[in-house]
Amino acid sequence: MDKRMVQFIRALRAAGVRISLAESIDAMRGVELLGANNRDLFRAAMKTTLVKESKDQNTYEHYFPLFFGSGQPPMQNIPDNLTPEQQQTLKQALQSLMGDLGALKDLLRQLLQGKPFNDDQLQNAAQQSGLNNADDMKMRQWMERRMQRQLNMQQIQELIDQLMKALEEMGMEGEAREQIRQMLQENAQGLSDQVSQYTGASLAEQMADREPDPKPDLLDVPFTQLSDEDVEHIRDEIRRLAARLRSRASLRQRRSHSGTLDPRKMMRANLRYDSVPLELRFRTRHVKPCLVLICDISTSMRYCAEFLLTLIYELQDQVAKTNSFVFISDIVDISMVFNECEPARAVERVLSENRPGYYNTDLGSSLATFRKEHMGLITGKTTVIILGDGRNNHNDPRTDIAQELMRKSRRLIWFNPEHPAQWGTGDSDMLQYAPLSNGVYRVSNLRELAAAVDKILTDG
Repeated sequence: MDKRMVQFIRALRAAGVRISLAESIDAMRGVELLGANNRDLFRAAMKTTLVKESKDQNTYEHYFPLFFGSGQPPMQNIPDNLTPEQQQTLKQALQSLMGDLGALKDLLRQLLQGKPFNDDQLQNAAQQSGLNNADDMKMRQWMERRMQRQLNMQQIQELIDQLMKALEEMGMEGEAREQIRQMLQENAQGLSDQVSQYTGASLAEQMADREPDPKPDLLDVPFTQLSDEDVEHIRDEIRRLAARLRSRASLRQRRSHSGTLDPRKMMRANLRYDSVPLELRFRTRHVKPCLVLICDISTSMRYCAEFLLTLIYELQDQVAKTNSFVFISDIVDISMVFNECEPARAVERVLSENRPGYYNTDLGSSLATFRKEHMGLITGKTTVIILGDGRNNHNDPRTDIAQELMRKSRRLIWFNPEHPAQWGTGDSDMLQYAPLSNGVYRVSNLRELAAAVDKILTDG
């Protein structure tokens, strides 16, 4: 039993359930105290010690019967439920069919006698179907079909229909035939359940025998490939990521006090030494950037925009001032939302109030609205960051406004998740926007996004 429990725990880990060594030991001790005779109690003890998160409960319930199920389907010997006369008619019908069925006669006899597949049958079918080489639960249904094909189970319904026809020709009454059909169907379902249980258990055991694949660092997973679970983990981690960026920015400022000589201050301070530089003076001035964010929150850009906004507003002590805007078909000022709420809550509110819909992305129109209503925010100290893929759905890109933004601001920076090879394809206007900016950062994952934000903070 201990070996089976270890295999079960290893399979859960391979399926993505986080289980520590201490929790595994707790499970062993719990079963040792409660025993394994009561299946429900055993199941509850294992679940209590191994499952910590609600999202893992379905995984646990899926794998438990694969390791601790009986494996034997409930089946019945059909002739035992018939009268002697019905048994004789059934025997004659079988004899009339046997000459036509060939290799299928063994399966029909097994179906009538209610005998499950034995180990040799299942192992031979597994070898022929390639089940022994599979170790991924996603392959279960496909391997079940291959197993059923090797065991000739796809012909079961045809066998039952032929037998019913033979019994009718021999004069068996309809009620008796229907009773036999129902028992045959139940036995067929039992065999199917046995194959399913065997396939699932084999895959689970083979999963347990291999080392779990190392999970990629979420910082390196492209935004387009993030699962809902990954996004939740990133939301939990982003505050810690912001703290690391803040520490790095503070460390750079401290180093700058002794890293850059200031010739003017040094010469003035050393006049009393006849201008011999005995006392050095360094620049200590650090200018925090003034930011204007213009973020695309269409469907393909929402995660990227969410994480950028969260990072920037978690780092407000490193920024002089931030004004933020989002757009799909037109621009919306969201700065007040961040003044009223914490960053995570503010981002959630912004995305819920500005959902993607039937309207298409139109950066050109959004820039026109920005120039009309918000251009006064742009000064020679402002860093403008446009987050988007440069796709305008074939609308006017308004490159004239982009050029005006670059001219009036300290710098205009693009954050774009697309690879440069995709620029200019389809409805992309990025090849027109890129020359009208002071730089383009690729931000396809969280690591690239954090590096881009860090770079902006470095050069305040």
